[in-house]
Amino acid sequence: MDRFNRLLMVVTLLLLSDLEPLRCPAQPAAPQAQAAPVADASGLQPLPPPRPTSPPEPSPARGASEGIPTPMRLELPARPSQKSSLEQPPPPGGETVKLELPPLEPGDLRFPINLATALRLADARPLIVAAAHASAWVAEAQLQKAKVLWVPDFQLGFVYLRHDGYGPDTLSGLNIPSQQNIFGQFSPGSFGKPLNQNINYFYTGGALFQMRNATDMIFEPLRARQNLNAARWNIQASKNDALLMTARAYFEVHKFRGQYAGAIDTVQRGRRLVREIAELSRDLVPAVEIDRARNFLANLEQQAVSARQYWRRSSANLTQVLRLDPRAVVEPLEHDHLQITLIDPSRSLDDLIPIALTNRPELAAHQAEVQAALVRIRQEKMRPFLPVLMLQGFQTPYEQLEFGAQGFGNGGKLNLWSYRQDISPQVLWQADALGMGNMAMVKWRRGEASQATIGLFMTQDKVAGDVTRAQARLQSAAARTVQAERELRGALNNFDGVIEGLKQTKRFGNVLQLVFRPQEAVFAHVLLKLAYDNYYASVAQYNTAQFEMFHALGYPAREISYFRSPDGILPVDTTRPGYLPPVGTGPPPPTR
Repeated sequence: MDRFNRLLMVVTLLLLSDLEPLRCPAQPAAPQAQAAPVADASGLQPLPPPRPTSPPEPSPARGASEGIPTPMRLELPARPSQKSSLEQPPPPGGETVKLELPPLEPGDLRFPINLATALRLADARPLIVAAAHASAWVAEAQLQKAKVLWVPDFQLGFVYLRHDGYGPDTLSGLNIPSQQNIFGQFSPGSFGKPLNQNINYFYTGGALFQMRNATDMIFEPLRARQNLNAARWNIQASKNDALLMTARAYFEVHKFRGQYAGAIDTVQRGRRLVREIAELSRDLVPAVEIDRARNFLANLEQQAVSARQYWRRSSANLTQVLRLDPRAVVEPLEHDHLQITLIDPSRSLDDLIPIALTNRPELAAHQAEVQAALVRIRQEKMRPFLPVLMLQGFQTPYEQLEFGAQGFGNGGKLNLWSYRQDISPQVLWQADALGMGNMAMVKWRRGEASQATIGLFMTQDKVAGDVTRAQARLQSAAARTVQAERELRGALNNFDGVIEGLKQTKRFGNVLQLVFRPQEAVFAHVLLKLAYDNYYASVAQYNTAQFEMFHALGYPAREISYFRSPDGILPVDTTRPGYLPPVGTGPPPPTR
């Protein structure tokens, strides 16, 4: 330091402080200074003026080309870009970025599909819908069974009895009493005949057998009806769940395909960047800077391969939900920056939660289960006061044969045949354990009703929490979509400007320097890759959050899949490989 003139250094610094830095030709001209906005600490984004105390009027839909400053504190959720709405065409000015669709690799099974077709397939093909239908079939069969509890059972059968040895002795051990002959006539010199202990007995016929409690005949159909109502509401809940699962998987495909396209674009830009740095003079750029750019390019190529893997993995998730060909690589026909708005993010929770508590099918199913539990309480209360109705026979095991033919015989004979009919209708009142068992059953059913009621309350709390969580994700995604769009525009402009600045130099005293150093270009390249990932991720999260809010509010899935479909339904090949089970609808065949 002693070799230099300190006064010369001070004067040089003062002169340099008054000079403006050389501007890159690729950069836009600096705007005129304004007094209202005040730059924040980073100097990157001007802060808006203070917000008014009253809620502002909603601004008109902004195009994708507008830069909207994000306030530090949001009173209302930021509205997403309306560039790809279902109802409105894109505004003039172009999209944020328009990339080529990523190519398929040799051997990929292309499966083009649009959102409307995927939602239509979600109405019946997912297994959770089939499982809910199967539960409804079981509940319907139980109701049919409960309705005919008053009808007696029809039975056919036979009974055979062979007896040897001592048995019933009504003649004092003699088959022919003493002082009687074989014809039953009086014979004083007869000592009688010993009792024959060998007998054959055969009884065949049928019966209309009944032995059921009148309480079950009355209340079981009522309980089964409520269970069937719950099962049918669960079908609607399963369809809503299938719609949400399909939407999540579909927008995940959009997300990873868009990130794959962004990765391909950054790889191409990275190769250009390596060429630009390699063409610079070695007096300005050391060789290590070329290695730095090449290393990051190699990392980007790996990320592109991983992005393709994520695209294929998300395709497998969608084909699994819709039970399509698992080998297919799904290729959505919409742009990956498509934004769908079903629910206004600015709606308050006080408006949304009552809608969900009214619409959710899970709540209706739980209410039906509570009603079924209340029916069982009434059933047990009435059990001691309503009789057991019985219709049965006599002198057969469990008295289950009422009419038919019977035969008798001794030894090896069965030669005495006759018609027989025994019908015994009975009415019996029963107090289980002197009534204490009935009291215990009433207490049991009340406990089950309390459990069902608690389950209903838990579901209500869960529904309210679902709406709150969905609104939080929706508002966050809406704000981040606008921010990510601005971030991507800035990253593209920044990278292009840095590439142009690599060819320009400026003098610092007697030293010639680059306007932008290569490491700054590499850093701009890093920011561009992050901007691509954030943009497509935020758009996919916004669309997913819209369907999560739609699901949380309990709107039926057919409202979108059938009545308000976003686009036309396309014919798609829904066949599956022969080694997978086919997809069917409807009840199982009776021969199963």
